[in-house]
Amino acid sequence: MAEVQAAASVEINDAMFCSAHVKEVCEDCNFDGREENDAFFGYDPMDRDPIEAPNVTQNKEGVYQCKKHGSAGCNQCFGWKKQITRARTAAKKAGRK
Repeated sequence: MAEVQAAASVEINDAMFCSAHVKEVCEDCNFDGREENDAFFGYDPMDRDPIEAPNVTQNKEGVYQCKKHGSAGCNQCFGWKKQITRARTAAKKAGRK
């Protein structure tokens, strides 16, 4: 039986994404970071749409930064809590738990 390996992940401004495609939910990598991200920001896990990472690049130190502003701590591009809150509200309106 083949051993299943966990998908590699990257942290971008406190949120987890697959390392290959920078997606919160990636079917190609069998990665789902929603539960971990929800927990980090103080929410109970729920079935919600994934958050989207903007175009990113790594600086010399290997830290991810947004391409638009060139900042690793860009709250405009990396406002994960706001994005998660919106996704959770939409999921509740759609009747998902």
